[in-house]
Amino acid sequence: MGVEKLAALRALIGELEQALIAYSGGIDSTLVAKVASDVLGDRAVAVTAVSPSLFPADLEDARIQAAAIGIRHELIETHELENPNYATNPVNRCYFCKSELHDRLRGLAQEWGYDYIVDGVNADDLQDYRPGIAAAKERGVRSPLAEVGISKLEVREIAKSLGLPWWNKPAQPCLSSRFPYGEAITLEKLQRVGHAEYYLRQQGWEPCRVRSHGDTARIEIPQAQIPEFIHQTDLEKLVHYFQSLGFTYVTLDLEGFRSGNLNGVIAAGRDR
Repeated sequence: MGVEKLAALRALIGELEQALIAYSGGIDSTLVAKVASDVLGDRAVAVTAVSPSLFPADLEDARIQAAAIGIRHELIETHELENPNYATNPVNRCYFCKSELHDRLRGLAQEWGYDYIVDGVNADDLQDYRPGIAAAKERGVRSPLAEVGISKLEVREIAKSLGLPWWNKPAQPCLSSRFPYGEAITLEKLQRVGHAEYYLRQQGWEPCRVRSHGDTARIEIPQAQIPEFIHQTDLEKLVHYFQSLGFTYVTLDLEGFRSGNLNGVIAAGRDR
């Protein structure tokens, strides 16, 4: 099945003749960039948006991966944080983020003479709450993985078969996803969460999240690793560092790591 879908993905991208890829450095957009580079050569360009909501280490990963793939890689700045519709953190926050991104990418595509912008949305993403997808579709963005019907699991399988060493890379959504809807997002808060999460990554805890609830940091790591975390971590040092960043309280979520778990409030509202 993976071989057939990879062939279909290559065929679809080949029909585009040239493409600008919205490239975050995650495994989905990395697979699209890899196939586009293989099929289109120098007629494919990967563009990464740089803003305060991008984890700095993820930008470095994107650079390394693009260089390894051999695709042209460009950076642009986005300013979604300046939009109150984004900064106030409504449930459709991602719509305004992707609107900013794809408006910027559309301008580049027109300047460079590219007819198509593509992203890394996969078939599973269409089943989740992803308001950013609507913003992309409104701007004519193509999603080759979703169009071919490639799921997240299949993305990883295909990436592994192509020899991409990042095939099992944990998902790393933007730092704004660390805040519950309705809590205003600021540059300072993004930096605080970013530093806190980087500290945990440096200690070897990945995947992990640091959720910000006002002045409280809520740490998420896989539930099975919680006993090890408690016994191996210098908790006093960790708390001191987090408090130096501006957090008052530091907690450990006993339910463990759950990607996208803050969307649960939306699902709960729909179930009422």
